[in-house]
Amino acid sequence: MGEILRRQFLQNVGQTSPAPLLIEVERAEGVFFYTPEGKPYYDLVAGVSVSNVGHANRDVVDAVKAQAERYMHIMVYGEIVERPQVEYAVEIAEALPAPLESVYFLNSGAEAVEGALKLAKRYTHRTEIISMRRAYHGSTHGAMSVMGEPEGEEWKNAFRPLLPDCRAIDFNSFDDLQQITERTACVLCEPVQGEAGVRPPKEGYLQALRKRCDEVGALLIFDEIQTGMGRTGEMFASVKYGVTPDIICLAKAFGGGMPLGAFCSSKEIMDSLQTNPVLGHITTFGGHPVCCAAGLAAFRYLKKHNVVAEVERKGALYEELLGGHPAVKEIRRSGLLLAIELGSEERLFRIMEIFKEEGIMSDWFLYCATAFRISPPLVISEEEVRDSAAIILRALDRL
Repeated sequence: MGEILRRQFLQNVGQTSPAPLLIEVERAEGVFFYTPEGKPYYDLVAGVSVSNVGHANRDVVDAVKAQAERYMHIMVYGEIVERPQVEYAVEIAEALPAPLESVYFLNSGAEAVEGALKLAKRYTHRTEIISMRRAYHGSTHGAMSVMGEPEGEEWKNAFRPLLPDCRAIDFNSFDDLQQITERTACVLCEPVQGEAGVRPPKEGYLQALRKRCDEVGALLIFDEIQTGMGRTGEMFASVKYGVTPDIICLAKAFGGGMPLGAFCSSKEIMDSLQTNPVLGHITTFGGHPVCCAAGLAAFRYLKKHNVVAEVERKGALYEELLGGHPAVKEIRRSGLLLAIELGSEERLFRIMEIFKEEGIMSDWFLYCATAFRISPPLVISEEEVRDSAAIILRALDRL
């Protein structure tokens, strides 16, 4: 049956590359998933920082079941009062720094970016959008338009024309901040660059970026789609690094394993989408009640079990255990988001093959094909960190 299913997967499911992993998943629990043959894999990708509370988390599963039994889709988003949306918005607003109090729910991270860009243009009445080189914000036309350049040209060029009036500056370049001017509607920035291979901000950089945006009246948008919900050791990276944006984009772990995204802002800024035109941004399934119930359950689980407080210690333990291996050239890290630098694509692709044999799920980065990713569920135990690190070291020995 497995071979038939794989053939059907290749034939009938739209493919993103000529060489998918083709690992069939039978079930998943905690930090593991299992093949039909019973082979366990340490999930050190967590769906790209999605499964922060672990697979088959009972709180999330129960919340999904309960909400599905009450009601699922009723009406397009924003028209009627749905308890899961309201309760989640209230709790997220309480966790975000002021004045970020208004939450607009969508289906994904790319949609959150699209909505945030529209909101910035609507509020400022400006058109220029500035993003960072080696940034990834999604694959829709608008999100692709602010994909880092020139690295992103491999993906962007085949789909031009894209949004006009977009430009990119270098992340962590203080000099480049002068390119933000009175023409700029917004600056879109990951507080920690993810697909660039985990690049944390330099000391004072995000503060300088905030100051420059304030000077010229541009809105600062943080893409916390990968860093949000505890990944960096605080619930939000903006809190960790002490800078509050005008708009924050959330997704991935925000849905607790279900498809959910949001952009959040002050009520003053968000309300500009209500008029001129009315329905300035609309969505059918955004904030689906089952997705909101799942996200809320995951968020409450993180808080109830104080999961985020242990993230930095677990990330540091990975760094300590792996940093001494001669094949490891550098480790870049923020919390439990790590890039293990091997220095060459050849070594990177070889280690991926070895990981598949050894039972490790890892991945590389869109703009860094010389490092592999470690971003496990945040609920990973110290014993599981040590055990998975031992397997990684054994794989590195085979290089």
